[in-house]
Amino acid sequence: MTIAFHTLGCKLNFAETSHLQRQFEKAGFDIVDYHQRADIYVINTCTVTAVAEKKCRTVIRQAVTQNPDAVVAVIGCFAQNDAAQIARISGVDIILGNDRKHLLPELLANQGYAPTGRQTIDTQEPHTFQLSYSGGDRTRTFFKIQDGCDYFCSYCAIPFARGRSRSATIAETVAMAKEIASTGTREVVLTGVNTGTFGKAHGEEFVELLRRLDDIEGILRYRISSIEPNLITDEIIDFVATSRAFLPHFHIPLQAGSDKVLKLMRRRYDTALYASRLAHIKADMPDACIAADVITGFNGEDDDTFAQSKAFIDSLPISYLHVFPYSDRPNTAALKMPDKVPVPVRKARSLELHALSNHKRHAFIESQMGKERKVLWEHSRHQGETGDTMQGWTDNYIRLQRPFDMTVAGTITPFRVENSTIVDNFACDE
Repeated sequence: MTIAFHTLGCKLNFAETSHLQRQFEKAGFDIVDYHQRADIYVINTCTVTAVAEKKCRTVIRQAVTQNPDAVVAVIGCFAQNDAAQIARISGVDIILGNDRKHLLPELLANQGYAPTGRQTIDTQEPHTFQLSYSGGDRTRTFFKIQDGCDYFCSYCAIPFARGRSRSATIAETVAMAKEIASTGTREVVLTGVNTGTFGKAHGEEFVELLRRLDDIEGILRYRISSIEPNLITDEIIDFVATSRAFLPHFHIPLQAGSDKVLKLMRRRYDTALYASRLAHIKADMPDACIAADVITGFNGEDDDTFAQSKAFIDSLPISYLHVFPYSDRPNTAALKMPDKVPVPVRKARSLELHALSNHKRHAFIESQMGKERKVLWEHSRHQGETGDTMQGWTDNYIRLQRPFDMTVAGTITPFRVENSTIVDNFACDE
């Protein structure tokens, strides 16, 4: 029997999908590409923006069209927050929220892996936690160490989709990291919804987890996928700077470069704290790559406020941005706020910030020209102008290429950053 998976959204979703996929492989299923005809389709969904939900609906309909007789299971954040909308799509058999999606193998087995003629919908409030990690890449994995969020920022629906912050213990997390090491994976990306809150329910701290992970033999590199400005402490920054395996690459959400807008967003820091965190990172690790999320067009962001925000971002040692036009989300406090920014203005400001991101990206790469950085080479073969090439990421997250040589695949070697070695899709997998 064949099963196909499609994942939308964040690294967390990819880790969870891989966990499910391994369960079905153990049960004897053949995993096929999502664009092929399959007996079962599983779509792990995202609800972070209206655009993300539109993509989910499109992918669901593709599955139904490819095989009208297949079982179509929709799981994840969109399923959690708006099961009713998904239920209206003809051909959907199963809708499971984030607390129930791990039960999909058992549910399908009970119904004989065939459509039942009725929809199964289960979206109880998320409260359980399950460690998981992504597969399919022999050099790199996304490792889910935390889930949920207690912050309830005024624009964000993720706490409703993912529930409150929770994690396993340090001992349990380290045990799974050792399992990952046994697979030969060289680089681990730590993922979560609000990663820096790891361990709170157990009286443990995120920085202690980092120390324990750094001691695991076999894993050569770690990246912290995203951490809030108020949670990336001086202790964490100093540890990363001196650690064995943690890399000088940070993803620190900003969301707005205006204290007025940050307050409206209910963020837990101001621009001064954000700037001080980046200054500390650059003092300890001058070549560090720093990414930032930015939402533009939020309620109350007038022309002057946007100009102030853009100027603040421009002043920071940021390497690149992830830019999102503000999107109204169900159940959030921002829905009732006044001073809405027209959608065309949001889009125009988004384009301005994308241009600023490109400028910063090129400036960062230019600052690394001629330097030797340690590169983890991947196994994939790419076709280049002068022959086959292989690609890899530097420690500070610049994508480079070299002539293909299978003997260096999965190894880390020093390599010079030059125009001829740079791949122009820097940050392509964020």
